[in-house]
Amino acid sequence: MTSVEILREQSATRGRYLIRLNGQMTEAELTWAQLGEGTIAADHTGVPDIFRGRGFGLLLVEYLVADVRARGLRVVPICPFVRSQYQRHPEWADVFGDTVGS
Repeated sequence: MTSVEILREQSATRGRYLIRLNGQMTEAELTWAQLGEGTIAADHTGVPDIFRGRGFGLLLVEYLVADVRARGLRVVPICPFVRSQYQRHPEWADVFGDTVGS
C-alpha cells in the first residue's frame, strides 16, 4: 500500500508544501510567499518527472486550499498550475484572490 503524506515547512516570509511517499521525500513541492497580512502568493508547483501523472500536483493544491482555509488566509495564484486548478474548482473561490487584500 502506498502512503502519501504532505508536510508544510515555513519561515517568516516563505513556505512550501512537500510530498513524502512511503516515508521518502519526493521533491514534489508547492511554494508560496507571504504578501501581506493574511495573504500568500502560490508561486511555484514542481513535480519530478518520475512522479508525473500520479496527481501529486493536484494533491498539493488541495492541501494548500484546505490549509489556508483553516488558517483564514487568502491565496494569489501566481503559479500557472495553481491558477488552472482554481479555474477548474469554483468551490475554492473563498480562498483565492487576484491581488493583495482581495
